[in-house]
Amino acid sequence: MENQLDKSRPLALIVDDEESIRNTLADVLDDEGWDTKLAANGYEGVDRFKKASPDLVFLDVWMPNLDGIQTLQILKELNHQTPVVVMSGHGTIDTAVRATRIGAFEYLEKPLSLEKILPLLEHANKLRKAHSRTSQLVEATEMIGRSEGLMQIKRQINMVAPRNAWILITGENGTGKEVVARNVHARSTRCNEAFIAVNCAAIPEELIESELFGHQKGAFTNAIASKQGKFELANNGTLFLDEIGDMSLKTQAKILRILQEQKFERVGGVEAIEVDVRVIAATNKNLKEEIEKGQFREDLYYRLNVIPFELPPLRDRGDDISDLCDYFFQQFSLELAEPQKRLSDDAYLMLKQYRWPGNIRELKNMLERICIMIPDEVIRVEHLKGLLPVDDEPRPTPTLNAQAATLKQAKTDFERAFILDKLEENQWNVTKTAEAIGVERSNLHRKLKVFKIDPKQRG
Repeated sequence: MENQLDKSRPLALIVDDEESIRNTLADVLDDEGWDTKLAANGYEGVDRFKKASPDLVFLDVWMPNLDGIQTLQILKELNHQTPVVVMSGHGTIDTAVRATRIGAFEYLEKPLSLEKILPLLEHANKLRKAHSRTSQLVEATEMIGRSEGLMQIKRQINMVAPRNAWILITGENGTGKEVVARNVHARSTRCNEAFIAVNCAAIPEELIESELFGHQKGAFTNAIASKQGKFELANNGTLFLDEIGDMSLKTQAKILRILQEQKFERVGGVEAIEVDVRVIAATNKNLKEEIEKGQFREDLYYRLNVIPFELPPLRDRGDDISDLCDYFFQQFSLELAEPQKRLSDDAYLMLKQYRWPGNIRELKNMLERICIMIPDEVIRVEHLKGLLPVDDEPRPTPTLNAQAATLKQAKTDFERAFILDKLEENQWNVTKTAEAIGVERSNLHRKLKVFKIDPKQRG
């Protein structure tokens, strides 16, 4: 039987069609300081996993309808970090290998022995505490920085998260689109339900319908069992469709239908499955341009773009570089069990001036290399010179021309250099540049004529 939950105790989910095994294992876990949730089949196990977020799962292989291997695949898609112990009274090497490849934490043969269970509980508890520390760090500083651009995004998240409106997030690769989506989910009324992320660009075209909508057994070659799709797994929760601009027009049409009707059929199926899903989509493409090219459906764009989020690139968040470096250095320090590194003032300035074409992802990867390859605790300019690409050196900051004959000439030279710098920063887009420097577009155009700057000619 299930015990009363104590938030200070770890939680295990036991999925087995034999009641005697469920209850016996629950008693053992209770004696070892664990709370338990019980499920009599795979479907019930998936449902309880989504609602309870257990720290450990004991999963039987041989169950009717949805067997243990299929259930394991679903659980790993929902949360790949949760350790799952697969159990079987009719174990074979093939079954053990399949379970391990999918991501099983351990494979145990029945009857279960206390000698094998206790070390697993100890190991799983250590993992739980480690994940808890990391989660607390991530939750506390997930969106790192204090720049005005980021603060605007945070305010927008707090405003729209409690609603169920669909969201379209745009921004360059590496700007943190999934982080924003997870923040919206965490602050929504669906926060206790599943958050399912799908990278539309990473799934082959012939498999994307099966991934999104699921399939029936025998629907196509190698469909040896029925499978739930991402929409079904995200029921009552949030589905994050990343890189939606890379989705085919055929799949876009099906997505549009689901958004309109909130129901669909699995591939090879005839039964309509109803879902209640909040969709958050993201792309690094200009969807209006894709619509003009005939590569994205206009009706889907307006269906998704109820609440638009446009994430600023890291080069426009220079004031956040210091906070981001401190955060990632702290993460890597914990992972590597080494003293935390820090930047010298001149190294920080160098990073702040760099353009970061790969955005936060590029910064994180570079800092990880620093933590692994450089033993010094203080990171200086000489350390960075070998890490920043030679063909993308930091832009010099515009400065006053000390050789100018008059103050007016010095101010004019500085203003021209400043505008050129900001135009380059905004890919020579006059509208974006005007917004960035806080002037009317018409005023900026007049300045460009005065300084004889033609954006079409790239300066």
